[in-house]
Order: sequence, then C-alpha cells, then structure tokens
Amino acid sequence: MSDPFTLSVVQSALDSAAEEMFEVLRKTAMSPIIYEVLDVGTGVTDAGGALVSSGAGIPSFVGVLDKSVKAIVAREDGRIAEGDVFVTNDPNGGGVTHLNDVVVAEPVFHEGTLVAWVASIAHWGDIGGSTPGSMATDVTSLVAEGLRLPILRLFEGGTRNEAVADIIRANSRLPEFVTGDLWAQVSAGRRAARLIRGICGRYGTGMLESAIRDARETGRARALQGLAAMPRGTYRASQPQDDGTTWHASIKVTEDRFIVDLTEAPDQTPGPYNTSRDGALVACQILFKALTDPERFANAGSFEPLEVRTRPGSIFDPTPDAAQGYYFETRIRLIDMLWRGLAETAGLNLPAGSFATIYGLVIAGRHPDTGRAFSMVEPQLGGWGATPDRDGNSAMFSTNHGDTFNCPVEVAEARYGLEIVARELGEAAKEAGERSGGRGLRTRYRLRSDAVVSVGFSHGVVPAWPLPGAREGGTNALRLTRGGQTENQPCYVSRLELRKSDELEVLTARGGNAPENGKR
Repeated sequence: MSDPFTLSVVQSALDSAAEEMFEVLRKTAMSPIIYEVLDVGTGVTDAGGALVSSGAGIPSFVGVLDKSVKAIVAREDGRIAEGDVFVTNDPNGGGVTHLNDVVVAEPVFHEGTLVAWVASIAHWGDIGGSTPGSMATDVTSLVAEGLRLPILRLFEGGTRNEAVADIIRANSRLPEFVTGDLWAQVSAGRRAARLIRGICGRYGTGMLESAIRDARETGRARALQGLAAMPRGTYRASQPQDDGTTWHASIKVTEDRFIVDLTEAPDQTPGPYNTSRDGALVACQILFKALTDPERFANAGSFEPLEVRTRPGSIFDPTPDAAQGYYFETRIRLIDMLWRGLAETAGLNLPAGSFATIYGLVIAGRHPDTGRAFSMVEPQLGGWGATPDRDGNSAMFSTNHGDTFNCPVEVAEARYGLEIVARELGEAAKEAGERSGGRGLRTRYRLRSDAVVSVGFSHGVVPAWPLPGAREGGTNALRLTRGGQTENQPCYVSRLELRKSDELEVLTARGGNAPENGKR
C-alpha cells in the first residue's frame, strides 16, 4: 500500500506542474488576451488522456484538454514518440471549441514509457478567415471561419516541423503574435513535462500511477457526496431565446448519476452558433462541478457520475462541417437554461440568472501610431444574479470564465491604439422585499483609426431571469455613435466598419433579482 504522505506530495507536485505551465504561458505569450485576460487553460492528463490536474484560467478550457489528448491518443496510438508535440484547433478532432482556440499537447516519457501528457489551450487573435479576428457571424461552414488544423505534429521526435509553423504564420493577419503565442504554449508544456519527469525520477512511475489513481478516486467520492445532497428526481428545464425559440432539456438525478438529456435541442444552425458534442459535455461538466463540488479540486473522477445525451444533427452535436465560431454563446446559454431549470423546479438554493454572455468583442485594425495590425479580443463583465440572502455580484466575468481579468485600460490603449472613454457601473433595480441582481457595466471605446468589429452576445432581447416572485434583470446591448447619432446594433454582427472618432458603447445586463428571505 502506498504511503499516504508520499501520495499527497506527488499529487501536489502534479498540481504544481499544471500551475507552472500556466505561469510560463502567461509570462511569455505575445497577446494581451492571454497574458492579461488569461483566456487560456493548462492541464496534465494520464497516459490515456484522463484529467489529472489543471492550472488556473477558464474552466471550460480545462474541460477541453483531456478530450484533446484522448483524440490524439485515439488517432496516433502506437506512433507517439518522445519529443513529439501536437497541435490542433479542429472542433471535431480534439479542438472542441472554435478555430481561434489552439491546443498544444506533449507526451511525457520516463525511461521510454509514456506516463502523462501536458497540454494547453489559448485564444489566438487571428487564425485567418473572412474577417479580421476570425470571428465572422455570417459564415455557414467551418472551413470559412479560418485555418483548421487537424491533429498535426509540430515536433516529431524533437525536430520542429517548419512547414506547420509556416502555414500558421501565412494564414494569420497577426503572424508575429500567433507565432509568439504558439512558442509560449510549447515552452509552457516543456516546463511541466520536465517537472513530471523529475517526479518519476525521484518517486518512480509506480508511485506516480498510484497518486493519479488515488486522486481520481477522491474526485469521484467528492462528486458523489455532492450528488447525495441533491433531491432525487427528473427536472425539466426551458429557456426562451433571443431569436424567439425556446430550448428544452431535462436533468435526472439518481443516487449515483446526474443525467442531462439534450435530445430535444434545436437542429444545428447554418450560422456559427453550434457547439461540438464535446463542447456540450464541457458545459454540463461546469454545471455539475458547481453543484456537487465547487472547490478548485478537479480530475477525471470529478465527472464520473455525469452523463450527457445529445442528438446528432442538433446545435449540441452538429455535423463536422458546421460553423462554430460563436460556440461560447451557445454553451453559456445551455448552462443558463439548466441552471434555471434546477433553480425553479428542484428546490436547490441557487442564485437568479446572470447577464449570461461571454460578449466577445473583437475590434481589429491598424494602430494609428505604429501602423501595426492589431486584434483586440475583449470579453465583457456584467451582473450576476441575487439570492434570497444577498444581492448579486456586480461587474463580474461570466460563470464560464473562472479566474480571468479585464485588460487594463493602459495596456489596451497602448496595444490597440484606441481610447477607453469610460467604464462605469450600470443601474441597480431593487424593489422592496427583494435582493437586487448585480450591476452590469457600461464601457465606451473611441476609435483613433478606422477598424472592423465582430461581436456576439446573448440576452439582448430576453432579460436575465429572476427567482420566482422577484423582478427580472436587464439585457445586454451594443451602441454605435457616429456624427452625434447613436444607433443600437444587432446582437451578432461582423465586418461592422468603424471610422476614426466613432464611439462603440458596450452595456451589459444586471442580474436577476430574488425575493428577500422572509419577505415573500
């Protein structure tokens, strides 16, 4: 039997490997979306791809990495060698999200045996496609969204594949940035791989395997303990959408299973609003983790009780050619719907609905001072929902974003050559006997040179939902002011041309209210 103290030391060292990978990536990347916003994820898996540990960053990104490694193992089984490094961004082949998010994964060998994988995912500012920033809203297939990288060897046996690097550079409007971000991800993986080899050298591969197995059993036990506190039954979930449709799903809670049935989902859309089946699974993993074991601890065992059912050809399980550029809005709307269903029908002590959007704003152009191309990618902050005991949090990133930050005004203005005129809290909406949803944010960007905008957000028509008996929250909006005239913009738009001195105003919603304890 393994010494529990040594098991704990090895498990902590594996956590540290993922954390150090994250820090190397943060400190060496070229793009502010990575080193300031932290739109990344890092993780360690076992030899088969099961999640072992993760660094900070976006929770849904961490949920991608084990699926990425499993896809590589399935495709390259028997051909994986020491010194290999793989890259992919294909949502249907290990990429899971959209083409802007690039996965770099490296197998870790000790004395000739594959013992683990290290992997990272990061949002790149431009990966080609029809519009700067690679996030067009008017495309109808994946191939139109940019450069698709199937599972490729960036390094083979330690030798760099210059052709792959050249193809990436040649297909981006920001070749220096994507190259810098790529090598930052490679460096981060190498740092973590070296640490894992050190663990094996000191404690042996047998102890490493025992530590991974023990942590996984702990993860499963923690998940089942959280599941045991939930009421048994089948719960319906539904949510009206901005396009006038209503989504439906169900959740079944048993003694040892949490089953999410998404087979009633709408058919896949011709536009970029689909998410891969793995992406739908990641969304359900975020929900399941928040409900059963919201602490940072997470590995493959943490999700063993979860089962997700999808229907091929739906927005949660589309065909391989489906566009997926705005997958993140579909994913967050899925979590929002399931959260609402449980809050309203399962009797769980959950907060009201939040502003529930990533609100990925892309402003791309040339810096007015340097002439250098830029692509600002800025997720937005908004209001979270209230509970009967407290008001909602104000100016927070979405529930999908985890430990991320806004890009400081000084950095944004210097790197992108625009002016951030104002950033201020929106209005609250509190009534007697209610707790107020958190306040959204109002941000005004003034252009110093011509640029092109792409953006997509949810809850532009349907407000953030309240807990029963309270007032609903607000809606998200985008406004353009030109020549003294202000116009509301659509929820989804790309290739919106901005001129010098135009102002773009982002308004995010307040969260839903909740009845105050003892008042209603």
